[in-house]
Amino acid sequence: MRENPLVLHVLGARPNFVKAAPVVRALEGLGVRQGIIHTGQHYDALMSDVFFADLGLPEPLANLGVGSGTHARQTAALLVGLEEVVVQHSPDLVVVYGDVNSTLAAILVCAKLGVPTAHVEAGLRSFDRTMPEEVNRIVTDSLADLLFATSPDALSYLAAEGVDPRKVHLVGNSMIDSLFAALPQLDPAPVVERLGLPERYAVGTLHRPANVDTPEAARELVSAVLEVTELIPVVVPIHPRGRTRLAEAGLVNGERLRIVDPLGYVDFLSLVRGAALVVTDSGGVQEETTVLGVPCLTVRPNTERPITVSHGTNRLVTPAMLAAAASKMLADGAAIPAEELPALWDGKAGVRIARVIAAWLRGDSLAPAAFNRVQS
Repeated sequence: MRENPLVLHVLGARPNFVKAAPVVRALEGLGVRQGIIHTGQHYDALMSDVFFADLGLPEPLANLGVGSGTHARQTAALLVGLEEVVVQHSPDLVVVYGDVNSTLAAILVCAKLGVPTAHVEAGLRSFDRTMPEEVNRIVTDSLADLLFATSPDALSYLAAEGVDPRKVHLVGNSMIDSLFAALPQLDPAPVVERLGLPERYAVGTLHRPANVDTPEAARELVSAVLEVTELIPVVVPIHPRGRTRLAEAGLVNGERLRIVDPLGYVDFLSLVRGAALVVTDSGGVQEETTVLGVPCLTVRPNTERPITVSHGTNRLVTPAMLAAAASKMLADGAAIPAEELPALWDGKAGVRIARVIAAWLRGDSLAPAAFNRVQS
């Protein structure tokens, strides 16, 4: 390892920024030289730039601006762009986050170039390979040199896939670090007033391919959401992905349904914090509602974050089940309070990750998964 090693973070979509910010801050505190590569997978200001500002991330060394497209076209553009950047900067370690196409492309490029990699949020599994993210997760974990797991179940999944346990470290959830850091700023009132919402409302986030990529699925989902609006007004900050399809299926502004553009990190979580209910098909939102104590209904047949279900804050539902489940959750009230969070959701995951990376860069020998739990 050279005297002043360089760590690059590859970020492509909003969840990546949230997971990376605590790691970047902690590595900065340890004096590690680093830089961010923004692939531009989320490419407009509402989907990326505002997150850099909200999370205090430094300006990226490069922005590839790949934009949207089919999985093949987007991944191909990412492979070409990332190869050029990695060759140019010659990093000692590349850190990837989550399960988006930028994650997959970076891990493949580095594997071909012989550049070591680390995966933050390793070991999550939905066991549904029709999800593009599941394929990305499996490939990434099979190639990464350091794997940072959020929960004990991830350790068992990685072991079952034959991942060397010496590569794996149980560190907690860096997305929760960002949420804890933002808590003092999360005031629902200004956002509610700006959007013209009533005091009691629900939030929806809907973009999964299985829910929006066919007219039939989109109509079924929209019909279910409209049933929920009969119980409570719903605001949907709508992802560019599937926007047209959902609008064609009837997800349009109405008396009890408010469609808005994507929100920044602080604004969105402020909105969620004040909600009586969240309806989502996102992964990270399931975790954020767990911390905020907001009941969550996930419109999916499975989740790679089962800890949110076993913890009692989240429930998986089909579109047909949604209205009845929403009625029950609204009647039951708040979810489990934040002080009863899952193990290692303590705001220190970024510090644990940074310690392991710094030790690895020094060439220190590392104990497997239990090390970071003990040292926390």
